[in-house]
Amino acid sequence: MVFTLSKLVERLGGERQGEDITITGVAALERAGANDIGFLSNPRLRAQLQSSAAGAFIVRAAESSYLDRPHIITRDPQLYFAQVAQLFHPQPLALAGIHARAIVDPLSTVASSAQIGPGVVIEAGAIIGARTIVMANTYIGVGVEIGEDCLIHPSTSVHRGAFIGDRVILHSNAVIAGDGFGNAWAVDHWEKIPQIGRVLIGNDVEIGSCTTVDRGALNDTVIGNGARIDNLIQVAHNVQIGEHTAMAACVGIAGSTKIGARCQIGGAVMISGHLEICDGVTVLGGTLVGKTIREAGVYSGSYPMQTHDDWRHNAAHLRHLDELAKRIKQLEREVKALASPIETPDEASN
Repeated sequence: MVFTLSKLVERLGGERQGEDITITGVAALERAGANDIGFLSNPRLRAQLQSSAAGAFIVRAAESSYLDRPHIITRDPQLYFAQVAQLFHPQPLALAGIHARAIVDPLSTVASSAQIGPGVVIEAGAIIGARTIVMANTYIGVGVEIGEDCLIHPSTSVHRGAFIGDRVILHSNAVIAGDGFGNAWAVDHWEKIPQIGRVLIGNDVEIGSCTTVDRGALNDTVIGNGARIDNLIQVAHNVQIGEHTAMAACVGIAGSTKIGARCQIGGAVMISGHLEICDGVTVLGGTLVGKTIREAGVYSGSYPMQTHDDWRHNAAHLRHLDELAKRIKQLEREVKALASPIETPDEASN
């Protein structure tokens, strides 16, 4: 892949400054070479522009005056860089056909333009859409529907009845529509509650490696369009995740919780069951969400959860907790002394 800066601007917008050089790759500023383009999104790291060997840069207008090398001006350098990187590293194109070592049930439907790799198992009633790639050793269960232009990485499992939209990416060892954790206590043992719901995944969703999305117990587990689910995440039965919500690794979501659209959930956040989180909420890493969130904003802390501003103020006080405790005890002694009756000289002589 080779692009001139003018071709990038033609395709993606922005404003070109300087010579119209040819770019052959993208790279971080500290590793970029003369044929690479890098980006700067944090003005505090402006010094990296001068030390970088990159041939061109993607910057905001405020950084343009610091550069004497070719660059592109845009409002959001990180987003622009992501779009440029996609041009240089597009998703693989399907090589139409079914590998000789794949096992495909004759009652399934596989688009003629789809690519089915070695060791893949596709059960009866499954549907694989046009130009979708199913890579080696993946399992597609009974009645699963997978849309067009999807990329299913090796050793992924998609169990019965799941519905997956278009342009979805499932990374290796993800498990979609396994049974949820449903059990009823029967005096001296557990009785399994059959999990008869489905998993519904919208368009343009990406789900990371070793993430599990459980099927619903009765209702469906739903992941909305454009959601981003990182590695090692547990999505329990009946959970609903809104459109374009993103979650970092190791998040755990208990059953029947509803998370709104455009939320950002940090790494290792734990979310209790049967809660609701409204649209536009950011939860910082390591937070325990134990109650419903009805107002958009930033939340953090272990327990109890509170707004991020409240958490910061309280955390500042915690550093002086011992000192405050000593002062309170001293004040209590002083108050007690003031409250004690004062003896007069006559009372003392008696």
